[in-house]
Amino acid sequence: MNQFLQYNPTRLYFGKGQIEQMAMEITTGSKVLVVYGGGSIKRNGVYDEAVGMLKSLDSDIYELSGVEPNPRLTTVQKGVEICKQEGIDFLLAVGGGSVIDCTKAIAAGAQYDGDAWDLITGSAPVEKALPFGTVLTLAATGSEMNAVSVITNWETRDKLGWGSPHVFPTFSILDPSYTFSVPEHQTVYGIVDSMSHALEHYFHRTPNTPMIDGFIESLLRTAVEYGPKLMENQQSYEYRETMMYISTTAFNGTLSNGTDGGDWATHRIEHALSAVYDIPHGGGLAILFPNWLEHVLQEDPSRVKQLAVNVFGIDPEGKGDTQLAEEGAAALREFWNSLGAPSTLKDYDIDDQDFDSIVEKTFIKPGVGTYKELDKESVRDILRRSL
Repeated sequence: MNQFLQYNPTRLYFGKGQIEQMAMEITTGSKVLVVYGGGSIKRNGVYDEAVGMLKSLDSDIYELSGVEPNPRLTTVQKGVEICKQEGIDFLLAVGGGSVIDCTKAIAAGAQYDGDAWDLITGSAPVEKALPFGTVLTLAATGSEMNAVSVITNWETRDKLGWGSPHVFPTFSILDPSYTFSVPEHQTVYGIVDSMSHALEHYFHRTPNTPMIDGFIESLLRTAVEYGPKLMENQQSYEYRETMMYISTTAFNGTLSNGTDGGDWATHRIEHALSAVYDIPHGGGLAILFPNWLEHVLQEDPSRVKQLAVNVFGIDPEGKGDTQLAEEGAAALREFWNSLGAPSTLKDYDIDDQDFDSIVEKTFIKPGVGTYKELDKESVRDILRRSL
């Protein structure tokens, strides 16, 4: 294991009715910007509950709606402008990972004199941010308990991940009943995204990590068991509860303890892909990840083999490492497809005409991959396998 520091200041309130804890978290009389996406939180009642709590605290309430599934810089800039003009004290993100990611960028941008894109590209450091909390309505990204965000600049077609210790949520409300109204396809994407985060932590090169490896494998086995149950009964509090905790744990820092942090090349490629085509993040991951596995196992099948045996229960008797690894990659693809996730780029009417652009955008920041560092031809191979 490597030396490590575990730090996560977010206070997580998990369970039914926990929105009442907002009363302890937000100062009475604050100017609060509520950030959300479409109209779903108004239809399912979450908006009324959140705003009702703010009114009980005599908050001055401002709103920014319409956050996109792949949140855009222009929306961040609108939020920053509101914060600066109105003297906002606190932000409340009500929604899924896209809303929370957008709120993180607004919180940092509101405390910066230049364009928020400077902070996202890393050309300027994040030195401070407005405090914010979250009310989660979609189990997927884990953004409710980490300091990472992804923002798309639609003018340049760049989608970049960034992060700062200044953008941890101060608190997050996780009530599984708030996810009952999530559409079926978004529920599938949430399962894929959560598992992808765990898998990317899993593919590291650090020796002597039996505990963290076992933790990740346990999380993945639980997702494999409960994912289909949830798809069969999407109004089950028990199943929603399980998947919600999986998604938070998969990306709150726990799974990287003692390791090199894992390999996030698949996310880099998907960010480039959805920057060009604006497809759902979970859908892109479902297509790309099994093909990344197939690519890396050609050079080193050991870790994919371990996944096959320890997560998918594939019998190793009489099989070589490469065969086991290939069966593991196939098992992951078959599992996600059984939930209803897409399997090829053709499912989104994507062909190879923009591969050059996708490859270039994958390398907008240097260093793609750690378990296996990819070059441009490797990315092309993964894209070709995904057709």
